[in-house]
Amino acid sequence: MSSAAHHGPTDYYIPDSSPWPIVAMLSIFLMLSGTALTINAVGAGVWMVLAGFVLLMVMFYGWFSVVIKENLADRYNEQVDGSFRQGMFWFIASEVFFFLSFFGALYYIRDIALPWLGGEGYLGVTHEILYKQFEAMWPSAGPGQLGGEFKPMGAWGIPALNTLILLTSGATVTWAHWGLKEHNQKKLVWGLAATIALGLIFVAMQAYEYYHAYGELNLTLKSGVYGSTFYMLTGFHGFHVTMGTVMLMVILVRAMKSHFSPHNHFAFEAVAWYWHFVDVVWLGLFVFVYWL
Repeated sequence: MSSAAHHGPTDYYIPDSSPWPIVAMLSIFLMLSGTALTINAVGAGVWMVLAGFVLLMVMFYGWFSVVIKENLADRYNEQVDGSFRQGMFWFIASEVFFFLSFFGALYYIRDIALPWLGGEGYLGVTHEILYKQFEAMWPSAGPGQLGGEFKPMGAWGIPALNTLILLTSGATVTWAHWGLKEHNQKKLVWGLAATIALGLIFVAMQAYEYYHAYGELNLTLKSGVYGSTFYMLTGFHGFHVTMGTVMLMVILVRAMKSHFSPHNHFAFEAVAWYWHFVDVVWLGLFVFVYWL
């Protein structure tokens, strides 16, 4: 059982057993399995993705509610706060390596595998053995132009505008943080509201970009290695922006209820760290996926 008493500096709060990690696992399993089925044109895949997303929202609501109630009941001391900070640090570190793996795959494809297939380097013989007509040019759908001819997504236009939007959102969430430290409720609330609005605009712009890519550029998930890496990197980033926006909405509601003080606001800081991480990842995407 959890200890509900007020804790001193050396006591550590131990919560009750929680079902929410299992719910989170099930929601991620449904979304990943549903995505794989959708890509392979299995009808149930879309419904599995939707079910997984709804379950994820239920998990966020339930788990956030528990943590918020514990925080408002003053069950956390500095030691627990330090554990939260370490947990968030390592979570973001795992996210860094998650995206690094995809950036690494993109680098390997463009600068190692593609030249080999095109006849360059000491393994250039693969060009003669596998596919003599292949030209090592990026973007590429691979030998045989899988999925048909397509146009690559340019950097200037929606991607550049989305870069400006995300950089601005990083400034607005920092502005909100300043308001929190100054005990300025108005600055805190308006800064969070502006950040949420920018996040929603970013997601809407990316959805339109995908619509344009599929409908006018013939750039789809079937467009070979370029299509798969493009949608893998930008799609996962868009998912992170969506989740970050949802978390900012929760923080905004809590801020409007005056749950935070200049000395007790780790929940705000955790979401702000996450949002800045999302900004930095997008800069890498803009340079290596859209620009170069």
